Amino acid sequence: MSWVVDFVLLTATLVTGFLALRVKDLLAAVVALSAYSFFMALLYTVFGAVDVGFTEAVIGAGITGVLFVAAIFVLGRRAAD
Repeated sequence: MSWVVDFVLLTATLVTGFLALRVKDLLAAVVALSAYSFFMALLYTVFGAVDVGFTEAVIGAGITGVLFVAAIFVLGRRAAD
């Protein structure tokens, strides 16, 4: 049963990481990147590193996401390419 949870979390991590790289809308990329960090935090927790998972959730999914959204409001939402 544990390998199913690991596989689902790993698949979700890979999908959100791929989406963060492929989307053209910067706000959607920030949401995908925050989801990526959240799934990584869950993976760390499942593997027994609860303190690392908590830190990843707070910094990776929380603070970094807020800072990226603030930067998007200053710079604009669409990528230049």
